[in-house]
Amino acid sequence: MSKRGYHHGNLRQALVDAALELVRDKGPTGFTLSEAAKLAGVTPAAVYRHFEGREDLIAEAARQGYIIFADVMEFAYNEGRPSALAAFEATGRAYLAFAQRHPGHYVAMFESGISVNRTPELAEAASRSSRILEMAAAKLSERIPADRRPPASMFSAHIWAMSHGVVELFARGTPGARSPYSPEDLLEAGIGIYLRGLGLIDND
Repeated sequence: MSKRGYHHGNLRQALVDAALELVRDKGPTGFTLSEAAKLAGVTPAAVYRHFEGREDLIAEAARQGYIIFADVMEFAYNEGRPSALAAFEATGRAYLAFAQRHPGHYVAMFESGISVNRTPELAEAASRSSRILEMAAAKLSERIPADRRPPASMFSAHIWAMSHGVVELFARGTPGARSPYSPEDLLEAGIGIYLRGLGLIDND
C-alpha cells in the first residue's frame, strides 16, 4: 500500500480514508494505528492529535458511513414516489447497493463491534438511517387493517435483517459462489414473499 498523503491539512479525513481501506482489506481488528498513519503518509504520533485509539478512528468511519447510507436510503425512498410499495422496495435495493459500493464503511458500521452509542454524533447518524426505513414501512403499512398491522419498527427490522443477510451470505467476498441467483434477485424475491404474507401485494 502506498502513502496517500493528505491535502489542505485535512489529516483527520486522510486517516479515516486510510482506515476505510484497512478495514475493508484486513477487517476492523486486523490493522494498527501505525499502519493507518503510514497509509495516510504521516507519523504514528500524528494520529493521536485526532483520535485516542483505533476504535475512535473506526467509529468516525462508521459515522461517516451512516451519513452516506442515510442519504442513499433517502434518495431511494424519494418521498414515497412513485408509490409507497415501489419506494419501499427501492430502499431494500439501496441497502444492497450501499454494501457493495462502500465496503469499508459497511464493515465499520456493522462488523466492527463499535456501539452506535459510542458518541452522540454516531448515534444520531445511525438513527437517521433507521428512521427512513421505518417511515417507509409505516407508510406502506397503512394499507394493512389495523388488527393485522405489525409495528413499523418490526416491519422495517425484518426487511433490514433480510437485506443484511443477503449481503453477508451472497454479496461479499465471492458473490454468487454459494447461490445460483444474484443478490439482487434473492433480495427482491425475499421482500416479495414477505409483502405477500402481509397481503400488500397479490399472489402471482
